Amino acid sequence: MYDKGIVLDILRQIENSINIILKRFSKITEPDDFVESEEGLEKLDSICMQLIAIGESLKQIDKITEGKFLIKYPQVEWDKAKKMRDIIAHHYFDIDEEIVFNVCQKHLPLMLKVIQKMVKDLEIENE
Repeated sequence: MYDKGIVLDILRQIENSINIILKRFSKITEPDDFVESEEGLEKLDSICMQLIAIGESLKQIDKITEGKFLIKYPQVEWDKAKKMRDIIAHHYFDIDEEIVFNVCQKHLPLMLKVIQKMVKDLEIENE
């Protein structure tokens, strides 16, 4: 068995990171917004840093739970989220703003909902 309190803390950190990303992404209307100004580049950098944190946190959850927790929530492609962290961290100069745009627009809102459900489920289990 794993420490559910630690997993809850990590999930809350992920939730916070997603909310930060979505706030910073709110004024981005197309992928080119990331690369056409200094402000856009700063948003891209800061969003990528949060994506790294999310991916690393997901890896921690897998380690703590021996890979048995995330698979209970197949709505999100967890492996792709963890791989995104690796790509950003190790191939930063190859980052494609269109991919980051699509992740922010299409995948993070769903991930946020699933993370919130995970938190609720664990809170209920801890009662």
